[in-house]
Amino acid sequence: MTTIRPRGMASSVFLSMGFRPFFLLAGLWAVLGMGLWLLVLAGELAPPGALDPLSWHAHEALYGYLGAVLAGFLLTAMPNWTGRPPMSGWPLAALAALWILGRVAILVSEWLSMAIVALIDLSCLVALGGYAMHQVVVSRNWRNLVVVAMVGTLVAGNSLFHWEVAKDVHAVSGYGLRIGLAAMVMMISVIGGRIVPAFTRNWLAAHGGGNPAEFGRFDGLVLALTLFALTAWVAFPHAPGTGFLLLVSGLAQVVRLCRWRGQETTREPLLWILHVGYAFVPLGMLGVGGAILWPESISSTAVRHLWLAGAIGVMTLAVMTRATLGHTGRALTAGMGTTVIYLLVIASVFARVAAGALPGYQTALWTLAATLWCSGFVGFVFLYGWFLVSPSKE
Repeated sequence: MTTIRPRGMASSVFLSMGFRPFFLLAGLWAVLGMGLWLLVLAGELAPPGALDPLSWHAHEALYGYLGAVLAGFLLTAMPNWTGRPPMSGWPLAALAALWILGRVAILVSEWLSMAIVALIDLSCLVALGGYAMHQVVVSRNWRNLVVVAMVGTLVAGNSLFHWEVAKDVHAVSGYGLRIGLAAMVMMISVIGGRIVPAFTRNWLAAHGGGNPAEFGRFDGLVLALTLFALTAWVAFPHAPGTGFLLLVSGLAQVVRLCRWRGQETTREPLLWILHVGYAFVPLGMLGVGGAILWPESISSTAVRHLWLAGAIGVMTLAVMTRATLGHTGRALTAGMGTTVIYLLVIASVFARVAAGALPGYQTALWTLAATLWCSGFVGFVFLYGWFLVSPSKE
């Protein structure tokens, strides 16, 4: 994997590139945050901070965990997209510190004004968006302005989430969460549409397989339809027309995914996990659309986890493992341990969705889903933590 190296040596290996601190922080927070949620579910811990339990859980999954993964991914990908050196050393440490302060501010928010909490929590994403914008403008890499726009949309969604909390709105069902979730589903559709077929094409070329479809007019139409459907969901989350749009968009996304020949990647977990992660995008669309049209039969909260834990959780884990291996000079292949952590997180998604369909077993399935999730990310920290803090192989 090609990497633009920093000018000179960073102050430490750990601060040499963005994926190192942020992927480790994401893995640790995936475990700690879900562990706290398990204690809340068990009645052993009062809801942290000023947010109600569900709003805190959703916020920290979307804007906390995902914010760290997004920072690690963009700070590592931007140098390859723009040809400019990566952020490293103390600037990188300062950005990571802003993310950590955001998590602390949310946890102690009952002792602070919500305006202060919001400013602290937003600071990392705002700084990340400003840095990405600067890199795109200086390098004139206009193609990636869409990524900057999506970071800006996340900032807007997080800001609105904090405003809803301050106004005593049930933020977990508000605009702030829907905007952030829609932005990330759209980002996976855009970036996933680049990396999944590209990595698959490279692997199949070396192993005598077929050739995934190139990006073409059909992909552009699918992305436009996806954007339209997600915008409708943000604005009109209960309208039958929105449900219909999501179903149509989900089916179009299924066709798009099938064109990438994922069925030929079963021998390499590092590849099939990308296809599985992307598959949760259309599954989420079909689930959320179905919940709008048939609310008496489908739990909207449960199927929304096809996006939150599925598309976001599985795809981010896939990207973190692959990027860590590639950028530390290790072979791009997944061993048994990596395969197990993939399966644990996938199983956690289905356990969480099943909780909505089986109300009699809801608490047990919630606990199972959280335990599987924690186990998967404990495995990630155990298997990949050393790679993130140690020098790359030459």
